[in-house]
Amino acid sequence: MDSIWTINNNIKSFPTLDNSIKTDVLIIGGGMAGILSAYMLKQKGIDYTLIDSGRIGSGVTKNTTAKITSQHHLIYQKLLKSYGKEYTRQYALANEDAIKMYKTVINEEKIQCHFESIPAYLYSTINDKSLNKEYNAATQAGLKCSLTKQTTLPFPVKSALRFDNQAQFNPLEFIAHISKDLNIFENTAALAIDKHTVLTSRGTIQADQIILAAHFPFINFPGYYFIRMHQERSYVIALEDVPRLDGAYLGVDSSRHSLRSYNNCILLGGSPHRTGKNGQGKKYTSLTQAARNFYPGSQNFWQWSAQDCMTHDSIPYIGRFSSKIDNLYTATGFNKWGMSSSMAAAMILSDEISGKTSPYPVFSPSRNNLIPSLKGLAVDTATSASGLIKQKLKIPFKKLAGIPMGHGGIIRYKGRKSGIYKSPEGKVYMVSVKCPHLGCELSWNPDELSWDCPCHGSRFDYKGNKINNPAQNNLPKLLRVTESEKKL
Repeated sequence: MDSIWTINNNIKSFPTLDNSIKTDVLIIGGGMAGILSAYMLKQKGIDYTLIDSGRIGSGVTKNTTAKITSQHHLIYQKLLKSYGKEYTRQYALANEDAIKMYKTVINEEKIQCHFESIPAYLYSTINDKSLNKEYNAATQAGLKCSLTKQTTLPFPVKSALRFDNQAQFNPLEFIAHISKDLNIFENTAALAIDKHTVLTSRGTIQADQIILAAHFPFINFPGYYFIRMHQERSYVIALEDVPRLDGAYLGVDSSRHSLRSYNNCILLGGSPHRTGKNGQGKKYTSLTQAARNFYPGSQNFWQWSAQDCMTHDSIPYIGRFSSKIDNLYTATGFNKWGMSSSMAAAMILSDEISGKTSPYPVFSPSRNNLIPSLKGLAVDTATSASGLIKQKLKIPFKKLAGIPMGHGGIIRYKGRKSGIYKSPEGKVYMVSVKCPHLGCELSWNPDELSWDCPCHGSRFDYKGNKINNPAQNNLPKLLRVTESEKKL
């Protein structure tokens, strides 16, 4: 489902790789992190090539709410407790530097992308305890922020924490400009990496250094990123006929509602859940009801969803992919803060590749503090084990005739588990429900008509086509169902 940013999208098309090539640095992934890394390397005079399996900017980046902030939910009190003041300061400084770098690039390149400097707020309608703690932690990290009860939200708050000099923009307008002179090959999927050789769908690429910026790393070993983070989905609706907000807002209560203005509308987000854990659906219904409460008379004219990689300690992994591979780098686990994290990643990786030491070791994928990660690791391990066991269990499932039109579900068909979707017209689509990544059982997502993996976040449409990685392949399509079998 396309986002509001795709309206009037004018990103230039790039050629497909048609032969084997050599490059000093290969960037895999054409989202914001990959594009900015290419831009930074070009600015430093370093030879590079970027490849994307589809169109650049067409993956996770196009579904962001496009806030550029150093205010990342209740991150600073968590970092201060887990890592201490120095790492907390590094995290804050990296994101503040990212905001400044966006401003610099946009001004120097004269980019028209609806960029605005705004305040960003955390708010609660219930109590002020968590915001007071975040204020104390953020100020210790060197950030300028203030507690207030004055907002432009359509409802009263118990407290709000305001961060000034934050920003928001249209990410695809930004990418359209910054990418136009970069060395890019589209529709060129990376299939495997063997030291300095990358096998793609269109030929091989020899590279001295490789940046893996394709959202969730498709390489499982070494690195083990599939047990170091999981993926979450969240939903957004765009509302017309509403008053403009003075800044960007994020609730710290259970609803986690996110609000920001864009042109003459407001983007209202929320309803987050772990990918593969949305069996009941109705996430857009929930947001629409919230919109009616907040803005009676508003009109919902657009809706879409986003997917984010979530690390156990809430810090992205940016830097050397593994201590066992000296030429491979990664940028992943942005925890729903992809715009500032993408710029921070581009600055860190371009420095490291040019021989400079990163001033922000807090992001190193090799950080060793296990304590803040233990709870998340336990949950992810249990979920993965459950998904694998579930795939092997022999228990009865719905019969084909019991799945209503316009719905999906799992049945046992000719001795194997099969994912079924019946279109409103009665056409049946049947696919395997075994994820091609590591074999977990997929779950039906009724809000988006997709098969989602609760273990590692791969997603597929009802026809079996891959939507989100780390899986690299589509789902096998099963045999065509006959008319007589539809009644079984």
